[in-house]
Formats: sequence, structure tokens, C-alpha cells
Amino acid sequence: MNIYKKELSPEERDELLKILKTRFEKNMNRHKDLEWKKIQEKLEANGEKLRSLDEMEITGGEPDVVGFDEKTGEYIFYDCASESPKERRSFCYDRTALDSRKANKPENSVIDSAAEIGIELLTEEQYQDLQQLGNFDLKTSSWLKTPDNIRKLGGAIFGDRRFGRVFIYHNGADSYYAARGFRGSLRV
Repeated sequence: MNIYKKELSPEERDELLKILKTRFEKNMNRHKDLEWKKIQEKLEANGEKLRSLDEMEITGGEPDVVGFDEKTGEYIFYDCASESPKERRSFCYDRTALDSRKANKPENSVIDSAAEIGIELLTEEQYQDLQQLGNFDLKTSSWLKTPDNIRKLGGAIFGDRRFGRVFIYHNGADSYYAARGFRGSLRV
């Protein structure tokens, strides 16, 4: 069940572009040598990606450009909120984990929610890259895309920053916490 909007109105689109441009200009350290005009042109040509960015914004992700893939010609956005996105917390890892819970089931799973928004869960490597751009998850943690061999054993991984360094941990995939959400990436 997809709870997110399909299309943005012209007013919503303009407001989102204004927010993204302001964030882009305020955080130039995240995207040196990139020009907003080119990014905006790409965004305006792709309504589905704009919708995904809007959902990232609405759920507290504060998406921003963190790179450009020269091979594909795509701009890369990550959730850059200082803490794990507020409206994407208290979810277990995936549908299998959610279905396995007998009591106190969370509202959704991370994998299902990311798919509904139209984003990919950050990998461990992407999370480490994000942490090079600032200090993220000082009070929260974020589920990360879990390798199949760990997931098959019932686990899932997450990361946070404590004591001046980034930690990657494990937990049962069916666990969920008020301070653990997830961060995503989107290529445009």
C-alpha cells in the first residue's frame, strides 16, 4: 500500500525546488563544483524523482545533493538531516521481520517504506561517505542496507556517530526503536 502522493502540484513543485536550492546553497561543502541550475533542470524534467524528494522532505530527511556520477550523468541525493528522519523511525527492517512479529508490530518496515518513497536505503559505504560531510546521528541511529548473508541469519545493520566516530552495529531485523530510522539515496 503506497501512502505517498503520486504527483506534485505546480505550487508544491516550486516550493520544493526553493527548499532544495536554499539547502544546496547553504551546504556547498557537500557538493563542491556542482551548479544548482543544472540540477534544477534535471529535477524539472523528472516529476517522479521530484515526488520522491518531496516525500524525503516531508518525512524529515532534508535531502541534499552529495555527488554526481559522471558515468550515468546522475546527481546523487542523500537524506542529510542531522538525526535520522523523524517520520521514518520505529520501523523494523523488512516485511519478513514485520510479519514475524507476534505482538507490538510497528507501523511499517524500512524496506517497504523506502520503496513507497522511491528511494534506496543507504549502504554502509554510503553512510560512511555521508559522515565525511558532517556529524550525523549523534542521538539517533539509521538502519542500513544489510548484506544478504547477515539478513539470512535474522540480523540487520545500522549506524550512528558516538564518541567522535562512526559505528556500524547489528540487531535483529524485527527490532524497532523510537530513535532508529533510515536514510535514503536518490539518483536523478
